[in-house]
Amino acid sequence: MTEQLAQTLAGFVVLVTAERRSGELGAALERRGAVVRHAPSLSMVPHQDDAELLRATRELLADPPDVVVVTTGIGLRGWVEAADAAGIAEPLLEALGRARIVARGPKARGAIQAAGLQADWVAESETSAEIAEALLDDGVAGLRIAVQHHGAGSDGLDEAFRAAGADVCSLVVYRWGPPRDPAAVEASARATADGQVDAVVFTSAPGAAAWLSAADDAGVAPALVDRFRCGGVLAAAVGPVTARPLVERGIEPLVPERGRLGSLVRSLVTHVGGHQVVPTVAGPLQVHRGAAVLDGRVLPLSPSGLEVLRLLATRAGEVVTRADVLRALPGDSADPHAAEVAVARLREALGHRGLVTTVVKRGYRLAVPDGATTSPPVGAATTPPVGAAPSVRDDGDPSPIRKAAHV
Repeated sequence: MTEQLAQTLAGFVVLVTAERRSGELGAALERRGAVVRHAPSLSMVPHQDDAELLRATRELLADPPDVVVVTTGIGLRGWVEAADAAGIAEPLLEALGRARIVARGPKARGAIQAAGLQADWVAESETSAEIAEALLDDGVAGLRIAVQHHGAGSDGLDEAFRAAGADVCSLVVYRWGPPRDPAAVEASARATADGQVDAVVFTSAPGAAAWLSAADDAGVAPALVDRFRCGGVLAAAVGPVTARPLVERGIEPLVPERGRLGSLVRSLVTHVGGHQVVPTVAGPLQVHRGAAVLDGRVLPLSPSGLEVLRLLATRAGEVVTRADVLRALPGDSADPHAAEVAVARLREALGHRGLVTTVVKRGYRLAVPDGATTSPPVGAATTPPVGAAPSVRDDGDPSPIRKAAHV
C-alpha cells in the first residue's frame, strides 16, 4: 500500500455501529488513518452453551435432514463449535454433508466451505425471501428441513416451509440483544446529526434499524437523515440487505460489490479518495473532520488552521472574506488582524505559500488549477443530478443504493 493510500482517511471520523468483529473493522480503518468511534447498536447473545441448541442438534442427528438452510457464516461456525464442545461435531458434519445445503449469501457459503462442506445453492441477494421462493418452487412437502437462524429470527422461513408440508427443525445459534450502552448509541446519533462524524458503517440490517431507532428516540432522526441526504455524512453498508433499513429512510448508502468487511473498507477508501477532493496547485486536497491531507501528506494543522482550510476548500477558487475567516475561528473576535494571523499560520503549516493567495481588498482564495473541477469536501452539501436514474439492487429492484466499484 502506498503512503498516499494509507493516509486517505487521515482525520476521517468513522462511526462503527457493529459489535461483532468491530475490533477488526476498526483496526482496518485506523490503518488507513481514520479516527474510529464505536457505538454498537445491538449486542450479540451467543447460544453456544444453550441446552436447547444441543437438544435440537441431537434430535437432528437422530432424524437427519434432507435440506439444511445456513443463514449466516458466524451462525454455522458457532453451531459447529457448540457441537464440538459437546463431542458431536463429527456426526453433525456428516449429517450436513448428506443433505442439500442452501446458503443465504456468500458469507454463509464461505463458512460452509470452511467446514469442509459444499453449498448446493446460494441466495445471491442474501435474503430469506429468495431461499423460500427457491425451495417452495422445488417443493418441500414431506422433506425434513433444518434452518440455522440468524440474530433477527427466522424471517418467516419456518412458517412457510411448515405450511407447505415440510418437517422443520429450528436451530438458534445466536440472537440480537439490546445495546450494552444505549446512552452511547443515542449520543452517537446526536453527534452524527451535529456534524461530528464523517461516515457511519453498518454490518447488519438489524443493527442499522436499531441505530436509526436510537436516532428516533434521541429526537434527531430528521436532522440525521437530512445530513446523510445532503452529503454531509456518508453511510456505508456491507451489503444490500444491510442497506435496506437505510434505503427505507431515504438514505443512499455506499455498498461494496462483495459483502465482506475488507471490501467495505476498500470501498470506503476508494470512495473518499476519489470524492471530497479539491484539486489545488499543490496537489489534491482533502479536508476531513480531524485532519487534512495534501497530495498524500497529512498536514500539521491546529484546530483553527483546519477550520480555515475547510472554509477555503469549501469555496475552492472563490474569495473568502476576512469576516468569513473570523467566523470560522473560535471565539467572537472582530479584529481583521486575527484573520491575517490565522491565514499566515495556515500558509506556514501548508508548506506552500502560493496555495492560499491574497485578493487585495477582498480576502483570500485557495489556488486551484484553471478549469479544475472539484468534488465537495466533507460537510459541504451535495445534490444528486436532476433526473438521475436509480441504481439497481442485486435483486433487480430500483433503489438508491450507491454501488461501490469492485476493488
